[in-house]
Amino acid sequence: MNAIQSGNMWLMELLRGNESRCYIMFRMDKDVFFRLCNDLETNYGLRDSRRMNAIEILEIFLHILGHGVGNRLVQERFQHSGETVTRYFGQVWDVVCRMATDIIKPRDSDFRDIPEEILTDSRYMPHFKDCIGAIDGTHIPVSISPEDQIPYIGRKGIPTQNVMAACDFNMQFIFVVTGWEGTTHDSRIFQKTIRDTALNFPKPPKDAGYPQMSGYLGPYKGERYHIPDFRRGRQPTGPREVFNQAHSSLRSVIECTFGVWKIKWKFVKTMPNFSFNKQVKIVIATLALHNYIKRHVQPDRHF
Repeated sequence: MNAIQSGNMWLMELLRGNESRCYIMFRMDKDVFFRLCNDLETNYGLRDSRRMNAIEILEIFLHILGHGVGNRLVQERFQHSGETVTRYFGQVWDVVCRMATDIIKPRDSDFRDIPEEILTDSRYMPHFKDCIGAIDGTHIPVSISPEDQIPYIGRKGIPTQNVMAACDFNMQFIFVVTGWEGTTHDSRIFQKTIRDTALNFPKPPKDAGYPQMSGYLGPYKGERYHIPDFRRGRQPTGPREVFNQAHSSLRSVIECTFGVWKIKWKFVKTMPNFSFNKQVKIVIATLALHNYIKRHVQPDRHF
């Protein structure tokens, strides 16, 4: 038996064996994995190669993203050369980014129904019945050459890209803007995005870091807002604090969604020395995978 056969046997053992082992290695249940592989082959151009079938190519891609491992470890685990790993990793992320255009968007672009999370909660009905989700930004580490780092080094003290996203109340991303330098303020990204009508940005509630304007619901400024402020002190007093507490609770879905995404796809915390455009595509690909899993399994253990 040669090394490549040994690697293939390990993969087949994973897919035929305990469900938890597959989930740990590839960040999703087996049935979701096979459905994803089929969808990528049928609709987005994932193909077998002379050396590997589509299943193994996708497994390598998911293992890298899920565990943040480098090329050398993947070579050893899957028994393929570094050049082979790099080539097929790039091919799959192109395929998944094509899927992203179909899956990172609202399920219902007309938002005809009140979200269940609002409809069934007296804290939010009827005052938030027209809310469709929440907006926030998050910083993702980037690998940038030293001479180009300054615009990317923001409040975290390391080079980052500022990613702004909106999610619905089912913890699915419905819009994302990537690639902004880490020093860029959230409000600037927000303003530039909503002025570009081609982007068709939705209008969910936002935190105090964004400007007030028609269609975007922010909290009352000058009043307590964040959930820990209410936990540490007295209960809300007056209608503005009551509103802010409900607003903060509802908007926390975006923080939870970002948190799940980062826990599941560790690669976004340890970006390798790729070109910046490729690092942006990795963010988009992992957001698309996040949505795919959320849509096709209830519940996933990370959500």
